[in-house]
Order: sequence, then C-alpha cells, then structure tokens
Amino acid sequence: MNILSNNGEINNKQLKQEVKMMNENLVGRTNQTVIPEAKKGLEQFKYEVANEIGVQVPPTGYWGNMTSKECGSVGGYMVKKMVEAYERGLAGRQ
Repeated sequence: MNILSNNGEINNKQLKQEVKMMNENLVGRTNQTVIPEAKKGLEQFKYEVANEIGVQVPPTGYWGNMTSKECGSVGGYMVKKMVEAYERGLAGRQ
C-alpha cells in the first residue's frame, strides 16, 4: 500500500488503513517479525548496531542476561537508524 499521493504528500486515509492493518497483524504477538523474510537481516542488524554502540554481544546469542538498558539502547538505536533510512528514501522521492 502506498501512503504517498502522486504529489508526494502523505495520504492520511491510506496511512490510517496501513496502521490499522499492522495493528491487527500484531495483536497477541510479541517479539515476532511482521515480515518473516526480514528476520535474518534484522538479527544481523541488531548485532551490527550493538557493536557500533559498544554493547557487548552475548557469545551464546541469548540476550536474556543483558540489562534492560543495554537491550533498550540497541533497540532504540535500531529504530533511529530505520527512521533515518526511511526519511532518506522519502527525501529521494522529491
């Protein structure tokens, strides 16, 4: 679904429909990838971000013993980088 109109502005009606559809897909699901094909790439991205911000990656791959601060830092920075990438994509369309 394309949320941008032909003139590059956000179509609020389409955006609301997209958010509603995403929310319906996420109900009752936690920590699951919305697009299963992206799971491997997101996992690699998580390790890259952890390394980039200096968070010691658990050698076992089990993040349950990490502090909330460490995990939150990794997740927060991942979101920041994804938003930046999306904004760059939007800027390139103009």
